[in-house]
Amino acid sequence: MKIFLIIALVFYCITTLFIFCYTLLQFHLTIAYIKLKKRKKHTDEDASLSSEEVFVTVQLPLYNEPYVTERLIDAVCALDYPKKILEIQVIDDSNDETIEIVDKVSAKWEKLGINIKVIRREDRSGFKAGALKHGLEIAKGEFIAIFDADFIPSTDFLRKTVPVLNQKGIGMVQTRWGHTNREYSLLTKAQAFWLENHFRIEQTSRSNLNLFFNFNGTAGIWKKQAILEAGNWQADTLTEDLDLSYRAQLKGWKFLYLEDVISPAELPPTLSALRGQQFRWTKGGAEVSRKLIPALLKSKQPLKIKLHAIGHLLNSGVYLAIAISAFLSIPLLLIKDIVPSLKPMMTVGTVFFSNFVVLAVAYFIATRDYFKNKNIFQFVKMFQLYLSFAVGMSFHNSIAVLQGYFGKRTPFIRTPKFNNENNGQLAFKRFSTAKISNSFIIYILLFLLFLTAAVYGIISKNFGFLLFHLTLTLGMALLLFFDFKESTSVR
Repeated sequence: MKIFLIIALVFYCITTLFIFCYTLLQFHLTIAYIKLKKRKKHTDEDASLSSEEVFVTVQLPLYNEPYVTERLIDAVCALDYPKKILEIQVIDDSNDETIEIVDKVSAKWEKLGINIKVIRREDRSGFKAGALKHGLEIAKGEFIAIFDADFIPSTDFLRKTVPVLNQKGIGMVQTRWGHTNREYSLLTKAQAFWLENHFRIEQTSRSNLNLFFNFNGTAGIWKKQAILEAGNWQADTLTEDLDLSYRAQLKGWKFLYLEDVISPAELPPTLSALRGQQFRWTKGGAEVSRKLIPALLKSKQPLKIKLHAIGHLLNSGVYLAIAISAFLSIPLLLIKDIVPSLKPMMTVGTVFFSNFVVLAVAYFIATRDYFKNKNIFQFVKMFQLYLSFAVGMSFHNSIAVLQGYFGKRTPFIRTPKFNNENNGQLAFKRFSTAKISNSFIIYILLFLLFLTAAVYGIISKNFGFLLFHLTLTLGMALLLFFDFKESTSVR
């Protein structure tokens, strides 16, 4: 037992150290963001930007999106940009009623003088990456804007992004995601809060510090030349956007992020949809890290860029580290009784509290506009909700990370788009199941495991892991709640 506890402590220290190093990078980005806001200097407000108009192709990759297709096409066709140098590609891989919607809406806009083309492939080879690559082969535009099905770009999107992209050496411009259904439910509120740190602090600071950062797969605009020089879209990972982003930046292209240009989109309103999205993002991130970290290490990039880029590519590994730490913390509750000499080492448990503080500061900065006129306790409540939900999801996401690291191939599973504000329960009945998920029993077991650990910690006055175990317990309770709610809402 003593040997087992020593081994558990060693591995716990390793995983905790990994999380702490990642948190230090987040702290650096947060400080940089604070300094940037004090300077109030925005790239998209630079008066020296070119006003030259460039031919733009807007690509809309679709696959069975009946509830959002018309809204998307209408929004893109309303873009304020000269029609003679604007081309819209609806790359439709659908096999359901989306086909009829696409044809009807596209024909309507074509009659109004919009240069819109419907492109259909014989098969879905390469999934989204394959669709974008196929469209790129016949695209007339020098610049390529991309929108997923659930996005609603503002009419001035191209007016705000094209001049920025038109600068020498800039290969891609990314805009910030907005959330059309942020207030729809507790689940969407948690997701919106979760994403604020990425779209406010991470993307803004990486761009401002000239670090590598990623195209988010949508609501951005590329130079066609940058895509081609980087090796074009490739389908060997589930996150083709992250993959191409790093290949392009390794080729010397610079990216810019416009925090003040917002592109509204839908958050997954069900746990099953979110699980699928998270699985694809985390597995894809692990796949890209496996694919590109060797090339990154061999590159001549400055050390600061390499460190942040490696941290960025390994961020999905944080979920795996959290899951391992959670399981190892259970036997370590016994270490003070079985191996008293190692008790001083348990101060490593306080690292979780340090990570907690850094994250709290980062998210407060990222979300302060939203909580500006609200009580501070509302932020604390939402932060604890986010933190619990994130650590709860770490077990599901860890499976995706391991599959990515070990190269297990899985199909591209799209995130269903609901347009729930306008379609009521139609999309829920289509995309959700009236049964509890296979993960429900696992959630129950994990809930009981961490609840027992928290209670034992209180009884034994061993408080080193108490905050961690309570957060895990709440996280599993939230997953049980969302899972059960989804299974009953479609009956």
